[in-house]
Amino acid sequence: MVYLTRIEHFNAAHKLYNEAWSVEKNEEVFGKCANENWHGHNYDLYVTVKGNPDQDTGFIMDVKKLSLLINEFVLEKLDHLNLNEDVDFMKGQFCSTENLAVGIWNQLANRLPAGVQLHCIKLYETPQIYVEYYGE
Repeated sequence: MVYLTRIEHFNAAHKLYNEAWSVEKNEEVFGKCANENWHGHNYDLYVTVKGNPDQDTGFIMDVKKLSLLINEFVLEKLDHLNLNEDVDFMKGQFCSTENLAVGIWNQLANRLPAGVQLHCIKLYETPQIYVEYYGE
């Protein structure tokens, strides 16, 4: 089994805010991330797929096709947008980085060619904070 990772970058805004809580409770739990005027991140996205190399090409999959899938089903839906309000696959969900990674997984997992599986979504919210999701 061989693993192939494509790295992409996007910018997006969001707010961490639980509607069932008071403003004070939200500020206590989420701090600046509960800012009523939103805040943004420069996200780095690592998409790792796995499979066996094709005998004719030596590739797990064509990286240009992987890039096109990521662009069409993830980046075009996220880049320079508000995660809480503008992103169809995040509607009704709390816009944490954890939930965003799961949402990205769901956007890509069933769109890969036969014999290729999504292995991991690694999403950096900041250089010091990232989440990994393996479809579990």
